[in-house]
Amino acid sequence: MDLNLTDDQRLIQSTARDLLRSWADTAGARAVRGGGSDVPGYSTRLWKEMVELGWTGLAVPESYGGVGEGFLEVCLLIEEMGGAGVPSPFLTTVACAGMPIAQFGTEAQRAHWLGGIASGRAVAYLRAAPSGGWGSTGSDVLASEAQGGGFTLDGTAMFVPWAGAADGFLVAASTGVGLTVFLLDAATEGISIEPLEVIGPQRRYRVRFDRVGVGAGGVLGSVGGGREVVEAADAFGAAASCAEMVGGAQRVLELTVEYAGQRHQFGRPIGSFQAVQHHCADMAIDVLGSRLIGYEAIWRLSAGVDPPAEVALAVSAAKAWVSDAYQRVCALGQQVHGAIGFTEEHDLHLFTTHAMSTALSFGDGDFHTERVASTLGLPGGDDRGGAPGPVS
Repeated sequence: MDLNLTDDQRLIQSTARDLLRSWADTAGARAVRGGGSDVPGYSTRLWKEMVELGWTGLAVPESYGGVGEGFLEVCLLIEEMGGAGVPSPFLTTVACAGMPIAQFGTEAQRAHWLGGIASGRAVAYLRAAPSGGWGSTGSDVLASEAQGGGFTLDGTAMFVPWAGAADGFLVAASTGVGLTVFLLDAATEGISIEPLEVIGPQRRYRVRFDRVGVGAGGVLGSVGGGREVVEAADAFGAAASCAEMVGGAQRVLELTVEYAGQRHQFGRPIGSFQAVQHHCADMAIDVLGSRLIGYEAIWRLSAGVDPPAEVALAVSAAKAWVSDAYQRVCALGQQVHGAIGFTEEHDLHLFTTHAMSTALSFGDGDFHTERVASTLGLPGGDDRGGAPGPVS
């Protein structure tokens, strides 16, 4: 495993950092969070520029209109989005939908959906299953076979990120033979969307399905074989969320070190006091550790050389660590900033709420710690294969 970036990867990262931070004032979480439910919650102008730069098609094969790079390069972009505090449906579209479609889709599905993603179509991921069972998120979407072929979807999916901006949906629903994953256009008759009030920069929605018809060609993978697709979507989503949290944590560290050098007390910068230096050092350790364990999981997903169980273990270990580490970094940043960090005018509280919401996406630290313990056969492991939190 080599976590050193190539020249091309460093160029992708530096270009993304410069562009996204230049957009932070007009496309950041503060700029796009108001305006009511009819506002998408992200900058459509920035999204258009990202599409024109080929970002949405970065991991899409060239034969489907993409650039032909990999998941690691996508995560470099997502890390910089986290650092700039720029919300968008990029993660769910590219990681949770694009990667599984590339892995499990038919030739026709890849041509339609991956080509659409490369051209800027947003796709929302609905991880819905009966309450208390595999994939439970307080949602319940059932698929029944329709007369004349195909399926009919009924039920409700909760806390669906970016559903209001989506052009299509990747839906994991229960059938009589197990989980089945479907692809369908957002304009399909019978779908209704309602915004929810949540913490954090990602817009989330309640999505209802009322006798929504899906043709047999809309099944991703096999009927009843959706668990494998869902596990892939969750893994890509969790690993990408780690990259996003690493970017956010890095930015909080930068803001804190800068403030410690500027704020004076007792005639000297507070950064000269050993207690403040210890806080900053602890933050730096968490950022470095998060980047290392996060990109190890991303690399294992990208390389595709390890057994699936080892990849799943690496992803859970990363998500468990980074989810908690990002929140620790924000807490120490608040300690160093003092009262100014809690004010509406300062950006630190935006990263704090981002840390709280992203840590819950795809399973919080406790969920993934139990998964790691269960895989290793340690006491306290949960063998139930329970449910991660809402997708991000």
